[in-house]
Amino acid sequence: MSNNKYGRVTIPTDIDVIPETIEIIKKWGADAIRDCDGTDFPVELQDQNAKIYATYYTTRKDNTWAKANPEEVQQCYIMTGFHTADQTELRINLMKGICLELIAVNTRDDIKRWWEVMDRTTGEPLATDQWEYDEETTSVIIHNPLPYHEYTVAFLGYLIWDPVHMYNAVTNNWENFEHQITFDVRQPKTKAFTMERLRKFIKDNPYVNVIRFTTFFHQFTLMFDELKREKYVDWYGYSASVSPYILEQFEAEVGYKFRPEYIVDQGYYNNQYRIPSKEFKDFQAFQRREVAKLSKEMVDITHELGLEAMMFLGDHWIGMEPFMDEWKTIGMDAVVGSVGNGSTLRLISDIPNVKYTEGRFLPYFFPDTFHEGGNPVKEAKENWVGARRAILRKPIDRIGYGGYLKLALQFPDFIEYIESVCNEFRELYENIKGTTPYCVKRVAVLNSWGKMRAWGSHMVHHALYQKQNYSYAGIIEALSGAPFDVKFISFDDIRNDATILDTIDVIINVGDGDTAQTGGIEWRDPIISSQIRGFVHRGGGFIGVGEPTGHQYQGHYLQLSSVLGVEKETGMTLNYDKYNWEPLKEHFILEDVKGSVDFGEGKKSIYALPDTQILVQRDKEVQMAVNTFGSGRSVYMSGLPYTFENSRILYRAILWAAHGEEELNKWFSTNYNVEVHAFVKNGKYCVVNNTYTPQSTVVFTNNGSFALDMDANEIRWYEI
Repeated sequence: MSNNKYGRVTIPTDIDVIPETIEIIKKWGADAIRDCDGTDFPVELQDQNAKIYATYYTTRKDNTWAKANPEEVQQCYIMTGFHTADQTELRINLMKGICLELIAVNTRDDIKRWWEVMDRTTGEPLATDQWEYDEETTSVIIHNPLPYHEYTVAFLGYLIWDPVHMYNAVTNNWENFEHQITFDVRQPKTKAFTMERLRKFIKDNPYVNVIRFTTFFHQFTLMFDELKREKYVDWYGYSASVSPYILEQFEAEVGYKFRPEYIVDQGYYNNQYRIPSKEFKDFQAFQRREVAKLSKEMVDITHELGLEAMMFLGDHWIGMEPFMDEWKTIGMDAVVGSVGNGSTLRLISDIPNVKYTEGRFLPYFFPDTFHEGGNPVKEAKENWVGARRAILRKPIDRIGYGGYLKLALQFPDFIEYIESVCNEFRELYENIKGTTPYCVKRVAVLNSWGKMRAWGSHMVHHALYQKQNYSYAGIIEALSGAPFDVKFISFDDIRNDATILDTIDVIINVGDGDTAQTGGIEWRDPIISSQIRGFVHRGGGFIGVGEPTGHQYQGHYLQLSSVLGVEKETGMTLNYDKYNWEPLKEHFILEDVKGSVDFGEGKKSIYALPDTQILVQRDKEVQMAVNTFGSGRSVYMSGLPYTFENSRILYRAILWAAHGEEELNKWFSTNYNVEVHAFVKNGKYCVVNNTYTPQSTVVFTNNGSFALDMDANEIRWYEI
């Protein structure tokens, strides 16, 4: 085994912590050093025996250029709030609720061509002669609006302060600094300038080994209000990837006229939960192709000059969808991303066509955590133990930290704990590299996005808790560290090739009705509904969580209610009496549950069909049920937040749905707080205590069992 005291770790530095950086390199066994936003790389560290990452901003940190070329500053589509017409003239201030330091209205381009005023009561755009713009008050004036109709304006604004730079400045309370302006590398002059700028940067910094691009080339949607509070965020948002220059190219390719509504989407901005329109999917595909071509030019320059190209999976990453076909054409060497939990770990580690992947672990060395009375060790422990499950299924190749090292140095217990994390990561990586862990079943998560949003299908902003979706995101989090071969498929995948279902044991559809997560109107397509029914009828498994297949149509709300054995009462079937309320006393799926099941927010008004077996109902509302359909099986759950007990429930539910009960006691722990991961090709397996307290369990291998007592957070390795 290689030395688990050195390598596979990246640390941040700055000019005021040079001796301390050298000490941390030794203590944590770091073999790479990086700079951070607002810092400089010390000359004294340039000869360290370590790779040096240079953070390179393709779209900012050159205000001289941005100010000299204001027409090529990046732009964003923004929709105003809803305004009701109660007089013969309606004035809508475009900048109400928006930080004036962030956005400037674009009047340079033809506003009648690129803006859109919508009557939201009718859903129709106004003719351009029905409105005008008053630049002095930044207001659109609508003449003779229809009384008491609601109106909105979608307009183009320049990003005069890079949103991530703004976020960093506000979070860290920076003072006396210049706002960095975001310029658009897609534009002709800026593109030519940027290619030469990259060459100059590399030549001026000969000590650098890796260019860490942050990123190519469009910022995810991040808006702030007048008080500099985060107003709107969508980590997958495309609304800041627009300009007339780009949109004219799009029109020429697709053959139809672009509308702002394709982006602002009634004010939803085509977020993760919206079922994407054809036009929006066309725009995304166009952006991926164009961004891939341009980023490949920059990667080629980086390679030509002898350096590695690394992409940060964040900031200006829109169009660089790493699970889509365009990605492999770019030639990227590495990807680094922020690890918030197991799902975001897999979002990084599953990325194909790179030489290595790196996870930036939490907490960031920022003052919101590293302050007097703060507890960064607690956050670090939660982050590591949560991500470790996913690492054991598909490891990243490196770990690292970001932020300002001098803040972390003020917490010696944190420094000690991260040393143990680095050593443990190296040990587990050495044991599992190059092999696929034991997978008991093949599972597909079905939604409107498919592989494009693999592991991020319920994400709003990178692993942040949301009351409305944690009961669903828990399914994805549980899968990230479970012994299943997991894929993400879309409805288009099934339409294009129904044989994809032959490679799956269990399909999972999870979320609220009429969202992209469950499909909504997609279930009106008889190809979709009949193919999935046929899959289950022939022996496949189907697990629905929340309002699976939910869309009111043809006598159903849950379009696969006959498969699931449950339906939602939406008021349309109150005339029908319901008599099936008695739950089973026991079932394979619930054998490890010690008390009542935590369904999170749960669901109201779900009832069972006559032959369905109810596992849990509360106040005559079904929370969990099972059903047979032909030769197949289905499981319904109203929600399942991520907990260790719920992970076991999902594990058993998948086995039951796939007729795999007899496969339970193989590479298995009887205590759901402890998990077993087998790496048969490498002849090793490990037992992991996921809790902060000692645990006892019985471990089942491939040919027997044994009792085991474990320390808090312990991971123990064995030869097969």
